[in-house]
Amino acid sequence: MRWPQPSWTRRWPTRFVVNCATLGPLGRRLPAPGTWGSAAGVLYFLVFLIHRGDGTNLLISAIGAYVAVALCGEAEIRLGRTDPGEIILDEFVAMPLCYLGYTALAPLWSRPTILIAGFLLFRFFDILKPLGIARLQRLPGGWGVVIDDTAAALAACATLHVLAHFWH
Repeated sequence: MRWPQPSWTRRWPTRFVVNCATLGPLGRRLPAPGTWGSAAGVLYFLVFLIHRGDGTNLLISAIGAYVAVALCGEAEIRLGRTDPGEIILDEFVAMPLCYLGYTALAPLWSRPTILIAGFLLFRFFDILKPLGIARLQRLPGGWGVVIDDTAAALAACATLHVLAHFWH
């Protein structure tokens, strides 16, 4: 199966592509940029998606993931490095997927508990990359940058629901 890098960002200015992929100064000027990108993703979920339902979350996340594949892959090319740490758009767009099924969790735990647990589980899966997630990172271009974070978010989501099931 071929995973071609989307080409629609090739003519865009380098500064714009890199700023999008790094979320501006979050990815370039702060320590632990992946953590900041994830935190921005939690805020994004909280402000725009928390009350929209799982279907909207999935749709917006799928569109965001495709845009991130294009921008992150193009930023890799422009920066001349594979999946550099300052590229954090992938964490940002994947993070809302941790909260699929939020309405099932809301009666069991407080909003801060759900948000923090999802964040911590995502960082765990994103950093350690267990369960074959590390292999996904080897996909070419922006696909490898984004799909491993998507898998980490889905693993975090599943873990969150399993914990909620056994907790209550």
